[in-house]
Amino acid sequence: MIRTLLVDDDALTIELHRSYLDRIDGFVVAGECAGARAALSALLAQPSDRPFDLVLLDLTMPDGSGIDVLRALRARGTAIDVIAITGVRDAESVRQMAALGVYQYLVKPFPFAVFQERLTAYRSYREQARSTDGEATQSEIDALLGRATGTVLVPKGLSDATLQKVTGALRSGSAMSASEAAERLGMSRVSVRRYLEHLAASGVVIRSARYGARGRPETEYGWNRRTDGRD
Repeated sequence: MIRTLLVDDDALTIELHRSYLDRIDGFVVAGECAGARAALSALLAQPSDRPFDLVLLDLTMPDGSGIDVLRALRARGTAIDVIAITGVRDAESVRQMAALGVYQYLVKPFPFAVFQERLTAYRSYREQARSTDGEATQSEIDALLGRATGTVLVPKGLSDATLQKVTGALRSGSAMSASEAAERLGMSRVSVRRYLEHLAASGVVIRSARYGARGRPETEYGWNRRTDGRD
C-alpha cells in the first residue's frame, strides 16, 4: 500500500481527499496534518520501517507554505514523492515546485475523475520504478520520467511498441471492444484485452458497457479525451 500523508489547513478538504483515496486501490491514508509545521515535523520524525511514500501537499497554510515544507525536506535529503494540491496558479509557484521535484501539480477544484487519473498514474509510476532493475532501456527511462508528461507506463509483460499500436487505434477511431481491436490490429483477443485494461487502469481510455445485443453487454473501450494535450 502507498502510505499517504494529507496536508491541508482546511478540514473539509482533508476529509474530501481521504474519501477520494479510499476509492482508489493501493493507497492508504497514513497521516493528516493541518499546517506546514506539523507536516514537516511528521515527515522528519517518521519511523524508518513505516515511512510515508507520498504527500498530498497544500501550498498556502497559515503557518507556512508547501514550498517551504518541500524545500526543507530536500535540504535534508528527503526524497519523498509529493503531489501539490492547491488553488495557487501563478507560474512562479509552479516553477519552484517543479524545481523541487514535485511529481504533479493539481489545481483545485477538480472532480474525483481527475484525482483518480493522477493518482492511478502515480501508482503505475511506482510499479514501473520497482520493476526496473540494473541498466534501464530508453523506453523505461522515458516511462520513469513520464510523470511530468502523462506518458503511459508499461509494466512487465507488455510491449511498449504494441501498447503504442493499441493506443493509436483507439485515439484515431471510435470506441471498440477487445474483439474489434484484436481484428483491426491482427492480435489475439486475450492479448489485446491486457493492453486495453492497462490503458483503462491508467485513465487513458474509458471502459463502458455496450448494450443492444442479446445476452450480456459487451465491454468497449473509448479514448479519454481529457488526456489530449498531456501525452
